[in-house]
Amino acid sequence: PQCAAPAPLYGPAALLRLGRKAVRGRRIVGYWVWELPKVPEEWRAGLRSVHEIWTPSHFSARALEELAPGRVRVVPYPLVDAQPQPSALTRQDFGWPEHAVVVLTSFSLASSFVRKNPLAAIAAFRQAFGERPDRVLVMKVSNATHYPDDMQRLQAATQGAANIRFETRTLPMPDVHAMTRCADIVLSLHRSEGLGLVPAEAMLLEKPVVATDWSATAEFLDASCGMPVPYTLVPARDERGVYQVAGAQWADADVGAAAQALHRLADDEILRRRLGTAARQTVLKAFGARPLLDAVAGLTQKKDNN
Repeated sequence: PQCAAPAPLYGPAALLRLGRKAVRGRRIVGYWVWELPKVPEEWRAGLRSVHEIWTPSHFSARALEELAPGRVRVVPYPLVDAQPQPSALTRQDFGWPEHAVVVLTSFSLASSFVRKNPLAAIAAFRQAFGERPDRVLVMKVSNATHYPDDMQRLQAATQGAANIRFETRTLPMPDVHAMTRCADIVLSLHRSEGLGLVPAEAMLLEKPVVATDWSATAEFLDASCGMPVPYTLVPARDERGVYQVAGAQWADADVGAAAQALHRLADDEILRRRLGTAARQTVLKAFGARPLLDAVAGLTQKKDNN
């Protein structure tokens, strides 16, 4: 008996389109996610269209709480009930060398080039391995055709290294998950995440993840189950203007520390397996269905009390 509103700027328009009959007598929830410690002021326009806000991480919740005090609840994605299901594709199908250590970085150019920080991933890999043919970096890049300038920046950063490859095809999700299963290490030197779905799903697939130790990924990835990378907080500057909020900061990962983590993992298969096993168990505990079930039950109780 509930109604979920979309992103804050579209919520009022969506509810107007639904009409009063669709929402009368129901509690309306906005499931909002944000990747900076400060929320854009224009998001206030969506507050009148929701009774409360759910978000998948404490990091995102702290930012939203400043916008809507007392109306924010952390409700993580129930990944345990929607675990990645890899297809049967193998390294041979992807054209990867069978015996190399493969590092995978996966991101969408539509999610902000500067926030995803792929240039740091390239720099860390090159610092760790140079052009060793038995160490391969695969960059799974979505929406590459829509951002040709960004792709040129990525290709320029590789300096023609034969051990760095780009995968820009639009693949079915089972094939994307198969890429993760076929990799040895997943690398995410993001500047900020509101959740960090790629690292979380990689951990469910028992992959050791090297990730910036800040924002939402720091809530489920630590030294017991992965390789957190130290960082320096810097002003958040986004050339596209999406993540441009006055006074906001995000993380600049330590490339040298990331390179050391990659080197250590690549040379130690036992460590990779140990961290991968711990990673899966950590995410299974952090992303179960109970928080969502409790949140829905709370909505029903509030509706009955009204």
